[in-house]
Amino acid sequence: MNTSAINGNVIRLALAQALMMSVNTLLLTSSSIIGFELAENKALATLPLAIQFFATMLTSIPASLMMNRFGRRKGFIFSSIVGFAGSLLALYAITQESFAIFCLATVLFGIYTGFGNYFRFVATEVAPAGHSSTAISYVLAGGVLAAFIGPNLASYSKDIFDIAYMGSFIAVFILYSLNLLNILWIDLPKPMNRALNDYARSLREIASQPYFIVALLSAAIGFSMMSLLMTATPLSMKHENLPFSDVAFVIQWHVLGMFAPSFFTGHLINRFGVEKIIFIGGLLMLGCIGVNLTGTTLWHFWLALFLLGLGWNFMFIGGTTMLTKTYNEAEKAKTQALNDFTVFTTVAFASLGAGILQHQLGWIMVNISVIPFILICLLSIVWLKTKPKHAASV
Repeated sequence: MNTSAINGNVIRLALAQALMMSVNTLLLTSSSIIGFELAENKALATLPLAIQFFATMLTSIPASLMMNRFGRRKGFIFSSIVGFAGSLLALYAITQESFAIFCLATVLFGIYTGFGNYFRFVATEVAPAGHSSTAISYVLAGGVLAAFIGPNLASYSKDIFDIAYMGSFIAVFILYSLNLLNILWIDLPKPMNRALNDYARSLREIASQPYFIVALLSAAIGFSMMSLLMTATPLSMKHENLPFSDVAFVIQWHVLGMFAPSFFTGHLINRFGVEKIIFIGGLLMLGCIGVNLTGTTLWHFWLALFLLGLGWNFMFIGGTTMLTKTYNEAEKAKTQALNDFTVFTTVAFASLGAGILQHQLGWIMVNISVIPFILICLLSIVWLKTKPKHAASV
């Protein structure tokens, strides 16, 4: 392993990612089921999760601009306060059996995640020169811990108290507290020097680069289609009368698939090229769909979501790595904001659509609906190969 890409800041950012993803994994495991139990219209079961992603999407631009002006540290502290409020509001919603209040709580969870999604970009700012892709990989590898913490917390904390899921959101509050303490120890970059001489192009010019287009397609399609299948899976498993413990087991292995490869994805990108890694990620997602279409046993769900996680890892890390080559320091905040806004817009609509598709059309159509989008991403890689090599903007 190339340890030159690792320093104390990268390790703490990986821990921050792990704690944030532990909360998100807990929510992914339980939110659609909580929504199903609280909502009168069962087609809205995934609405809380979709709202969380919409909030993340709407936060992405102001979060980037806020941290560009006031610094990363103040942005992450602000998001921690919002996260605390969200966990307390979710507790209240559970005790009152209020679907509306639970949806409001997920707005606050989404705001927290909207800030936390910039951990991967901060990694490129604190890593040694030339190690951006490896630093991104190591930070996202923090999600391996989340694969064990999140689903197990969801399963074991669910029935600690007489009211189901109260323990889960007490656990969320504790995880947010630990993450705030961790973030305070990170040597985060100062606000950008506004006297920088870098020429800042317009967003139109930046977004017209073929490299940017493929980077955005890879991250947006990879994340949104993963979210659609992942969000619908607990509902499909519930329809097959599989127990909640099986749902937690499948989500755990899915999250492992998402983050365990991060220990070597950066090295694979450096060795084989980012385009090939993204292409393989798309093929893995098609493999997931193939498994889902052959059966609905526990082991079908397990293998499919594990492949889905692997595909997401290659497509999302690949897309993020490509993105960092398309802007200079003066363009960083607005380019990252545009990217994350677009990515999480697609994720939000995919999460909302998951519940509707699953309820109205069923599991088979959920999977078939994903295929055209993956093919678009694969074809974009082929298209990029026809273009001249594009250097970074810096």
